[in-house]
Amino acid sequence: MYAFEIERPATVAEAVAALKSDESQPLGGGQTLIPTLKQRLAMPSVLISLGAIGEMKGIRVDSGKVCIGGATTHAEVATGATGYPALQALAGHIGDPAVRNRGTIGGSLANNDPSACYPSAALASDAVIVTDRREIAADDFFLGMFETALEEGEIITEVRMPVPEAAAYMKFEQPASRFALVGVFVARFKDGVRVAVTGASEGGVFRWKEAEGALSSDFSAKAIEGLSLSGEGMISDLHGTGAYRAHLVGVMARRAVSAAA
Repeated sequence: MYAFEIERPATVAEAVAALKSDESQPLGGGQTLIPTLKQRLAMPSVLISLGAIGEMKGIRVDSGKVCIGGATTHAEVATGATGYPALQALAGHIGDPAVRNRGTIGGSLANNDPSACYPSAALASDAVIVTDRREIAADDFFLGMFETALEEGEIITEVRMPVPEAAAYMKFEQPASRFALVGVFVARFKDGVRVAVTGASEGGVFRWKEAEGALSSDFSAKAIEGLSLSGEGMISDLHGTGAYRAHLVGVMARRAVSAAA
């Protein structure tokens, strides 16, 4: 590790002002950033901690949407009154207790790790990511592996997710890290079904449109039994080939539909 300063603003406005410096970087729960600093893959001279900003914490339900502050931890989402059981189950199986008590939903979405769980929930739920500057639809937010629509210094202050009629998340996890080798989030709304896949693609989280069409007509695991994805463009590493991950997408999707139905 190397020397750096830490600032702890009490409001979003103070955090935004502090982040105007080119040498600063926001710090949420630190579950990704701290290991990155240890490896010196990032070397900011000032960390702007978002953990003391009360207006970025908490959960509320408003007009059929669950609204979660960007600094709300995974553990708080897992145990909070969200009215969204599938989202709570997802949060309750992220990492281990230490990770869940430090990591935040805003930090996870901003980092957009290709194997993180929350991006699939946001995309499948047709979420809106609220920042200090604007509102961004989930379909426009995730641009690629570790890449989002966030601009320099922009902070996720809240995530708003419409609560679907039925939903489930199924994850085939890497046992050491508990990241998803493949995770599939299925959400059924009145106007159709959304299916989001994480952990599989080199391009990061994505919607499986073919499965969405089939499930919108028939919300059952049988409806997608004959569907498959190509291994081309899928992550291939020591944990599994692209073809293996493509196969797992179908397996996890059918399990998620069965659980939701």
